[in-house]
Parts: sequence; C-alpha cells; structure tokens
Amino acid sequence: MPLRTLETWPHGAIMLDAEHTRFALWAPDAFYVSVELENGQSLPLLPQADGWFVINTHCPAGTRYRFSIDGELEVPDPASRAQAGDIDQPSVVVDSLAYAWQHTAWLGRPWNEAVIYELHVGALGGFSAVEQHLARLVELGVTAIELMPIAQFPGERNWGYDGVLPFAPQASYGSPEQLKHLIDTAHGHGLAVILDVVYNHFGPDGNYLHRYAKGFFREDQHTPWGAAIDFRRREVQDFFIENALMWLFEYRFDGLRLDAVHAIADPDFLPDLARRVREQTAPARHVWLMVENEHNQASLLEQGYDAQWNDDGHNALHVLLTGETDAYYADYADNPTEQLARCLSQGFAFQGHLNRHGVARGEPSGHLPPSAFILFLQNHDQIGNRAFGERLHQLAHPQALRAATVLLLLSPMIPLLFMGDEFAVEQPFLFFTSHHGELAKLVRDGRRNEFAAFSAFADPHQREHIPDPNAPQTFEASRPVLPEKGRSQMHELYCRLLQIRHRLIIPHLAGALALGADVLAEGAVSAAWRLGDGSQLRIDLNLSERPVVHTSQAGATRVFAVPPESADLLEQGTLAPYCALVSLTAAAPLLPRLESVHE
Repeated sequence: MPLRTLETWPHGAIMLDAEHTRFALWAPDAFYVSVELENGQSLPLLPQADGWFVINTHCPAGTRYRFSIDGELEVPDPASRAQAGDIDQPSVVVDSLAYAWQHTAWLGRPWNEAVIYELHVGALGGFSAVEQHLARLVELGVTAIELMPIAQFPGERNWGYDGVLPFAPQASYGSPEQLKHLIDTAHGHGLAVILDVVYNHFGPDGNYLHRYAKGFFREDQHTPWGAAIDFRRREVQDFFIENALMWLFEYRFDGLRLDAVHAIADPDFLPDLARRVREQTAPARHVWLMVENEHNQASLLEQGYDAQWNDDGHNALHVLLTGETDAYYADYADNPTEQLARCLSQGFAFQGHLNRHGVARGEPSGHLPPSAFILFLQNHDQIGNRAFGERLHQLAHPQALRAATVLLLLSPMIPLLFMGDEFAVEQPFLFFTSHHGELAKLVRDGRRNEFAAFSAFADPHQREHIPDPNAPQTFEASRPVLPEKGRSQMHELYCRLLQIRHRLIIPHLAGALALGADVLAEGAVSAAWRLGDGSQLRIDLNLSERPVVHTSQAGATRVFAVPPESADLLEQGTLAPYCALVSLTAAAPLLPRLESVHE
C-alpha cells in the first residue's frame, strides 16, 4: 500500500529513528526509482502522487547510497546531507541529532550589533581551521562571521556558487559534525554565524535534475546560468525552504545571506521563505535574513528581511577611491559624490533612477532605517571579479582608504569586512574552480571574455594573462596570510574604530534615522543621523586631494579624526584632503566630552 502524506514529503534521506531512514525523491519524469545501498541492496521506492517516490527501510546513520533512475542512471541524492567525497561519490545518511551541542543557551545577537566578517572556508583551510581565527576576530570587534557558500560543489576548489547539492556541506571542508563544531565554538565566543546560500541556480556539473525532475526549471525564463528555477511548483519551493530551515535549525546558523535574488523570478518565494523562517523561530531567538539584490527592492526589506548588501554604496565609494569607471562602475562615473550622499541619507543610490542601459532600477528606500543596508569597501565579488584580484589598498590612496574605513565602521549602516581587510593583506582573491575537461576550458575562456568590456583588456591577447580559474596555483595565491600575533597600522585602525562603534553607536542604533547628507565638493560629503537616544552623529568625509571649505558643528564632541590634524583644520573652516571626522551632539542630558582618538 502506498505511503501517504497530508502535504508533501521532506526531500532526501530523513532518519526516523536510530535504525530506520525514509528516502524520498521527487522524480516526476522517472518511471522507476530505487535506492542503491553500499551493502549491495537495491530497494525500489514506492511511487506516490505528484511524482514522489518514497520508502521507509532499515538503514542506520553513515550508510552510503545512490538513487537509480529507471535502472539507467545512478545519481546522488539532490538533498544529500553529506557526500562520501566529491559529487561523483555516494551520498551519506546523516543523523541530524547526533551532535552534542555545548552552547545550548545561545539565542544569537540583535541585528543592530552586527559587524560582519565575510570569509572563504576553503581558503582558510576548512571548518576546523576557521576556528583558529575566532578569538582574534572577537578581539578585533567582529560580532558575526559570514561563510561563503559551502554547499557541495564539483572538485575541491570553488567559490561555492557552483554548488549542486545544497543540503550537503562541502566534503573537502570537513564533515557535518565539524561544521556544527565550528558554529558551536563561534557561539561560545559570542559570534553569530551567517551562511551564504544560492537559491537562484544550480552549478553546471553534477546536477541531474533535468533527467528526472524537469519541473525544477522553467524554460520560459532564463538567468545568466540557464533556465530559471520554477518556484511556482510546491515541491521546488519546499526543497529550498527546507534547506533554509535545515541550516538555521539543525546547524544553528544565525542567519542567511541569499545570493542574487534578482535572478529569482517568482515574487512569492522570498516572502514565503521569510514567513516560514519567522514562524518557526522562537520569539527570543535572533535570526538574520539578508539579500543581494540588483533590483534594489526596498519593499522586500519590509517582508521579513533585515537588510540588503548595498552595492550602490560600495560602487560609488570605489569610483571615488580609484577613479575606475569600466563596466558596471560606469553607472557611477558622472556623479559618484551625489550618489554616495544619497546612499548615506536614503539607502540606495538607484531608487528608480536610470542606469547606463537606460533602464530604471530600484525602489524608494529613504523610509528604511540605516541598519537595513550593509555597507562594505570590499567583498568576495568586488575583489574576485577583478582580473587579478587586487585588493583596495593596492588601488586607492592610503589616506583616502583610511578615511573611507572610518565611514564604513562608524556609520549607522551595518559594516561588512572581507577576510584580510583588517591587515591589508597582499594576497589577491582570485576567481577559482576545479572543473575538468571541456567545462574547464569553457570556464577559463568565459572568465577571460568577461573582461572584454574593460579598457585594459580590450585586446584579446591581454586577456590571456588573466589567471586560469582551474589552475591549483590560482587558489593557492588566494589564501590570505593572516598574522596570528601583532598588529599592522590598518589592524590598529580597525580595532580603534570598532571599539568606538561598540561603545557609542551600537547601543543607540535601534531607532536611528538619517537626517540628510550634503555634497560639499567632488569627493566630499557631510552626513548626519539621529541615533535612538536622540543624539546626532555626523561624519564629514573628504576622499579628494583638495581641501574643502566647511565648518565644524557647534556643541559637537569630536569622536574620531583621521588624520588627527584635520580636526584643528575643521575648526578653522577647512575640511582637509583625504580625511574623515566623526562627531556626536548629545541629546539632553549633555554627553560628557570625549578625548579625540588619534592614530
């Protein structure tokens, strides 16, 4: 007699007790499905309604298995909780309750406390190796680490956005238990842990869904990676929502960053995902949801999502710091200072404004709090999407970069750092993969052709010097050297600024709102915010080489000045070149005067 369910089956291999497992595969295009166990057993799954195949059977944790489709093709479980190696190896039954959590009272941290440090697990050596960095990150002032995608991808080296088994932690990084131990250890240090997840496409190698579940995709809409995922299908939507819930509740991640949600065509999926997460989260627990979204949909940030990566803010700052206006930076070539001011006062630069292609982009965002926007000077994309992976300190004037760092860490937006920023490491972060054969060639050629729009690579011969993503040395070159002891000048600056953020800004970030931002001259702005306690925060910033006529604010307490002498110059009516000055005007009762923090 067929098994029954009221709604839909959980995808994959779910342990029912210590000795029994339910295998469920949605395969509407298959006639026959069996599970092939490592002991040689071949067990036919029972067909159910709507294309499901299911069986409950004796099967303990650790059992290796594959699904056989119509007796013709053996495939990994698309919802595999672990792989016995690469994607061509068997899937493994995992007991989700086996890990003994040590920090069971952890409830996360409020969003206002977020200081995020993005890292690549593979570049740091795997889950266990990342643990060695946690204590120093706490000392720096970081409150959350964000892992670039860890879902199983082909090979051992990859950024993670080519994942094909979204439920399985990458085997070359470590086991599910080692991942849980990393998260548990981070919680013991007071660190939240965020995971970058990819719900807009599957990678090009190792995805067999087109063979037995074409309903995962819709051919009437395409993304840069091929046919769009069809979130109109209940089974497809559940697949990804189950994935989000697994990371948040089985692994106890504190938040998710959803990659490139502008490539998700269905308007209901993202609100539905947030609703399901919020419904299942205990009231006292803090779970963060954030998006990357080229469409700048401010409305999404009122539907269960805490914040969006603010690419506009980064891009305007990058143009001001480097003068680069190639490719997508062309949208910020004409008025980057005005766009930066708009970001500081209203969130997005593009709020329905036309981009370089004449297309309106974005929604009004000025009604949202500053904490709805994640600001960064660098991230994996903005470094790794450069041909040679240069870091910002290798491109910008050093004093201008220090001034921009003040804005990053002391504005009421949520700051994000990329691994190595705090030491201004010399190692690049290049695009790397470990594909083989024809796919490796396609990836290498595609990577190099991406730069045809950049003036430095208009000549095809110049593009031949761009590193091959599949070469092992490309990955090795991207592994940052992060000192275990000692501080650099940049590290000292980060420490001081984050100390100030924790002392003066984070306690009053709830209820903060922007008061406006004035363009003083090209590269120079003055922005102000009212914090939740009624005090006023002001940042005067000059990223240009020219002094600007400007005056200090009467009654304000100077919090930080870089370079230190710029504070005296501002008292005389001049905003110095390459400077940033931060001041607070207290609400009653008056704020005690603070000593200026000098370098």
